[in-house]
Amino acid sequence: MAKILLVEDDDSLAYLLKMQLEQTRHLVDVARKGLDALVQLRCNSYDLIILDWMLPDLAGVEVCRQYRSSNGKVPVLMLTAKGTVEDKAAGLNAGADDYLVKPFHPTELDARVNALLRRPPSYMGKRLSVADIELDTASGVVTRNGLEIELTAKEFSLLELLMRYPNQSFSLEAILDRVWDSDSSASIDTVRTHMKTLRKKLGDEGESIIKTKRGQGYRIVDHN
Repeated sequence: MAKILLVEDDDSLAYLLKMQLEQTRHLVDVARKGLDALVQLRCNSYDLIILDWMLPDLAGVEVCRQYRSSNGKVPVLMLTAKGTVEDKAAGLNAGADDYLVKPFHPTELDARVNALLRRPPSYMGKRLSVADIELDTASGVVTRNGLEIELTAKEFSLLELLMRYPNQSFSLEAILDRVWDSDSSASIDTVRTHMKTLRKKLGDEGESIIKTKRGQGYRIVDHN
């Protein structure tokens, strides 16, 4: 699961791309203008940016250039109908990591997205393991001591976030930002409630593996 900012002004295409990405368990925010995208990037944390070149106010290549000049590190996949070598060079020189020419096949988009998400260490592989808990990001299956545990989509995303970064603490605010849509009505209390039910399903109400510390938040403990 990754949190993705999709910047696309074509409503129909934005809808289709969002649906496709959500089918592979990604969380997707949509911006339809370049300036709106820059605001989103200042206010929220993302794992990937999918950026259309032709936007009504600020060209995607300029959005990318401004984002990189402000020390933005998140991978950028540029989408455009501009397919010449010169256009591709302009996009890459502006800071894009990859370049996909419209029209494209959904399978190719998935492959490009997965390739960019594999670059950070946290995305190496589909199976995560911490202590006696295993989580398969492809199948959505979670087991503890070999026994399968049924989780809701949000509980799965919460556990995946913690397992990707074992021993690292996440505040309630950070979890809310990473696991819920930016325009969601969810609150810090929502995070607490979901964490409580997750612990119960894991049989971890005694905090043997998911630890809480006031002022620091939640972390999953890996003793290996």
